[in-house]
Amino acid sequence: MSDKNYIEKVAIVGAGGQVGTYLTNALLSTGKHQITALTRSSSKNRIPSGVLIKHINYADPSTIVAALRGQDVLIYSLSVLATDEADRLIKAAAEAEVPWILPNEFGYNSDNDAVNKDTLTGFPKKAQRKLIEELGKSAWVGVASGYWYEYSLSVGGWSFGFDVKNKEATFYDEGDVKIHTSTWPQIGRAVASLLSLPITSDNASVTTLSSFRNKFAFISSFYVNQQEIFESLLRVTGTTRDEWKITHQPSAARFAFGKQMLQNGDRHGFGLALYARTFFPDGAGTHPGSANALLQIPETEDMDEYTATAVKMAEDNYFEKEVVPRITPASS
Repeated sequence: MSDKNYIEKVAIVGAGGQVGTYLTNALLSTGKHQITALTRSSSKNRIPSGVLIKHINYADPSTIVAALRGQDVLIYSLSVLATDEADRLIKAAAEAEVPWILPNEFGYNSDNDAVNKDTLTGFPKKAQRKLIEELGKSAWVGVASGYWYEYSLSVGGWSFGFDVKNKEATFYDEGDVKIHTSTWPQIGRAVASLLSLPITSDNASVTTLSSFRNKFAFISSFYVNQQEIFESLLRVTGTTRDEWKITHQPSAARFAFGKQMLQNGDRHGFGLALYARTFFPDGAGTHPGSANALLQIPETEDMDEYTATAVKMAEDNYFEKEVVPRITPASS
């Protein structure tokens, strides 16, 4: 093992994905890292230029181990339901003796067991962190960002409650529960900054990668509620509240409806329930702290700028063109 005090080689699974693209580009922009994308040979995802590509086969773990040998960090950004693939990556990283793993924590705080009990994703993520620790070869850092702002605002009423194209707003309760949420560029900046830190330091005042060992780095771009998001939407679209169809729904009832949809075989209920649970008035969508200052990333961003991005995504049918093909069986 090298005794170098910096991160040089970074392997990414999902480098051409929705958040992975931003992670990869941000890391490339530092000029400090050699980036390798691990991907299936059948993948159609576009990998940013300047990235080495290695093909892996999840059915043959030796291909993953071979691709990870010599890497300093493994980052994986997969579907939250791809738990088998995640476990295989973790075990291969241990065999290849990769010292650091950034697991699939680029979302809400999965260390909140009260929320985990009500969702399908929290406990599997917790199990992955436990597996990393039990194998004893790698340390993990969970970069928890809250929901992705542009995505969540653009995809329809089932997420943040806003159907931009049809000018419909559904408020969870009164729409006054605040949550932490991050833009894709902010998540990229956070990861690039984290992996640019020295691994250790004799100076206790210096922020190091090791100071986040087996811990979460909580980041955000905004701490906002639906009413504040709506005001941004009105400014960006040049509309008034009178031009929107506005309804209110108890967050608990919306959550229950989403779960019922799932039980009836409608997977669209998953997202509905997940977002509704985040807007419960128990702080489910908030972080217990912030690593923004430690990572030297902005404490907040221009919300109208990213609201405008989300509006354009909605107008361009981003979800139908980019997301749906990724989650349909034909694309897997």
